[in-house]
Amino acid sequence: MYVRYLNIMERRNQTVVSEFLLLGLTDDPALQPLIFSLFLTMYLVTILGNLLIILAISSNSHLHMPMYFFLSNLSFNDICFSSTTIPKMLVNILTDVQSSTYTACLSQVCFVFIFGGLENCLLAVMAYDRYVAICYPLRYTVIMNPRLCILLVLISMLLSTVDALLHTLMALRLSFCTSPEIPHFFCELAQIIKVACSDTLINNLLVYLVMDIFAAVPLSGIIFSYICIVSSVLKIPSSEGKYKAFSTCGSHLLVVTLYYGTGFGVYISSEVTDSPRKTAVASVMYSVVPQMLNPFIYSLRNRDMKRALRKLIDRITCPL
Repeated sequence: MYVRYLNIMERRNQTVVSEFLLLGLTDDPALQPLIFSLFLTMYLVTILGNLLIILAISSNSHLHMPMYFFLSNLSFNDICFSSTTIPKMLVNILTDVQSSTYTACLSQVCFVFIFGGLENCLLAVMAYDRYVAICYPLRYTVIMNPRLCILLVLISMLLSTVDALLHTLMALRLSFCTSPEIPHFFCELAQIIKVACSDTLINNLLVYLVMDIFAAVPLSGIIFSYICIVSSVLKIPSSEGKYKAFSTCGSHLLVVTLYYGTGFGVYISSEVTDSPRKTAVASVMYSVVPQMLNPFIYSLRNRDMKRALRKLIDRITCPL
């Protein structure tokens, strides 16, 4: 009877939450204009850089190849990923309103998982593309045909969407006692689970299990691809041939290192530090910085992209 009474009282204390409070990166009002300016600049650079990559690839027939098809999809995904988190944060700072509705918060969680998962899959697909190009150069155009390229992107989108819906639907079962405060600049699932009053064991297990699988499988595919690539390149007799083969993978390898390196850094910081604010600051390196730097990495290290971007800029500035 006593246990039943406690259960009834617990249900009464759990209210239907209509909104979450996003505490942001700092409580200091003096730092808000600086944070606003910094994130606005990073967002505009991200949008402009990735948009230029997409336009350069679509307008140049020489870049209508699988490698650049996947790159344009990655750039589009980076635009969507950044647009999922940063605009809401900028609006909150500008209007001095920290609240986010329950529906908007869970929608943001869903889209973060979709575009974050799609980034994982696209990086793995791009590694497979480089593996085929270097290990099977004579069969490259046959293997990486347009149908397979589109199919790989669609499968990536399907997997990331299923993963996102799974986490979001499981989050719907959570109950909250008061207006939850999230010490972050966007609605992060881990923080939402922490402020829940109901049992979160299943949610935590699902987060660790699915996220580990979703990160480990693409990363394992990338590592396997590069082991095969290195093995094939080392068999090339000339040093010039080795350099040419490695140069086609340099940009992708840098992007992979940046993305997984920052993600691993955020995971370590969340385990080491007890401060949610420090974890939120560290997560900027994972959710904002890679998307901003990807266009620079590909444009600065790729001659074809440099040439295409130069033609595109000349066409925009001098249309006649």
